[in-house]
Order: sequence, then structure tokens, then C-alpha cells
Amino acid sequence: MEAASPLTVTDRFRAMGSDVVVVIDGPERLSGQAETKLNQLEQVWSRFIDDSDISILNRTDTWQRVSSDTITLFERAVTAWEVTSGAFDPTVLPSLVASGYSESRSEHAGRTVLASPPSRRPAPGMAQIEIDAAHNRIHLPEVVSFDPGGIGKGLAADIVAESLVASGAIAAMVAVGGDVRIAGEAPGNWAVEVESPFDPNETIATLRLLTGAVCTSSVQAKTWTHDAESVHHIIDPTTGFSTSSSIVSTTVIAADAWLAEALCKAAIMTEPLDAIAFCQSRGVEAIIVDIEGVVWTTDAIARFAA
Repeated sequence: MEAASPLTVTDRFRAMGSDVVVVIDGPERLSGQAETKLNQLEQVWSRFIDDSDISILNRTDTWQRVSSDTITLFERAVTAWEVTSGAFDPTVLPSLVASGYSESRSEHAGRTVLASPPSRRPAPGMAQIEIDAAHNRIHLPEVVSFDPGGIGKGLAADIVAESLVASGAIAAMVAVGGDVRIAGEAPGNWAVEVESPFDPNETIATLRLLTGAVCTSSVQAKTWTHDAESVHHIIDPTTGFSTSSSIVSTTVIAADAWLAEALCKAAIMTEPLDAIAFCQSRGVEAIIVDIEGVVWTTDAIARFAA
């Protein structure tokens, strides 16, 4: 019989190439469940694991059976592409690989193999992807390759947080790198700190929400030099090159982490005023930091201040 007063359980580990923190307001038996599920998701979603759903889809041009989680990933990605009018586009993968991001930068070695040679070019978009949810099948034509990196961690945080609540937690907070999801009804003392993109030891905002998601994307999260050019991992789908706006990082508060993550990526393509207007038009709150260190916020962000 479970204790009437639930425990607070905190787990810290590495998964999906990120530091993960899981806080559970619930029974201790739930400890370890998050790590197990995140490792399962990495096995089917990583483009660096040879037999993952994503790797198989990216190197073939025939219908492939996939896990139900992968069906959900693609369905959310299509919705995010539509909501952002194509500004968020996971079909930028050939440009990302052509820019030098072909090998895993995490603790797990691996290399991305595509059906056609990688090149920097405008993304083909999601319209040609076929999803047969009834039979757990997906078809990617040869000209389309899919990168789950821009939405996968957010969706993983959503799936795990919701599963913990479904398993008996009153509330669960799952942070996968810069993507945080709170499910259930969090205690009033749970807070999410937003780091400065210039100094991880500096906090530019502390946010409190009882449920929902906070996601941050930064052009400085992954940078490298390729062919004597300084590049980063956020690719402009209209050009195939790293985005060149004056925004360094974007933080978005939304109901779900997969959506917040996609809106972050879309907003960072523009300039600060346009990014703020874009987020407000989608009904979410945001914090923008530009190259000069100026912090821009949407009008109602103060209601989340801790």
C-alpha cells in the first residue's frame, strides 16, 4: 500500500546526449522509470544509432514500420511545421550534415547516413512525408530526411512527464537539456531557471508554473568550425545555412514542450521584435536574448515570475 503522503524523488542522469533532471512528487517506486523510457526513445529516435527508426527512414525510400512513439514524433513535427508556417522544419538534416554535423557529439558514437548525398540547400518541407498511423508505417521519399533533434527532446520530456503522472505521481518535472515539462499539478515551490546564453552560471529569469513547458534554444548550444567557417546547429530552412539573426537564445513557455521547442526554433530565425510578435501571435510567452545581451520579453511574462 502506498504512503498517504507521497515522497519527492529526484533523479539525475544522462540521456539523449543531454543532462536530465527528473523531479517527482509521488511514490518512490517511480524512480528509474523516466531513465528507462528516455533510453527507449533514444534507441528509436537517434539519427546516430544505425538501427533506429529515424536512421532506417533516412537511408531508405520505402514504407517502414516504426514504433508508436515515432508515429507521434512525426505527427507532432508536421503540426509544428504547419503552426510555424515552415519556419520550424526538421527536413533541414542534409544541410546540417553538409555543415559538418554528421557524427554524434554525445557519449555514444555514431554517424548519420542519408539516402542521397547531403548538401546545403533549402529544406524540402514536411508535405511529402507519408504517415500511416493505423499500421505504424512512415514513408520518406529520397529527397526528404528527418532530424528529430529540434523537437525530439521536448516531446520526450512530454511523454515521460505525462507517463509518470499516469503511473501515480501527483506531479512530475522532466528536464532534458534545455527542454522542461511539468505534468500534473506542481507544488508552489517548483521553479525553472533560465540561464544566460553567455554564462551558464548566470540566471536571467526564474519562472514558476504549476503545469506546462519551458524550452530554451541557443545558437551557442552547439557550435563548430567547418571548412574554415563558424557554424551552429540551428539551420535556416530557406537557405540551408546556419541562421544569422541577432538573436542568441529564445525561451518559450507553452502547454507542451514539443510545441515550445518548435516555436523557439522558429522565433530564433527572426529579429527580436519580430520574434516577440510571432510568439504573441501563437499565444505563448517568450524571453529573447540578443547578441548585445539585451533581454526582450512578451507582455505577460511577468505572471510566471517566481
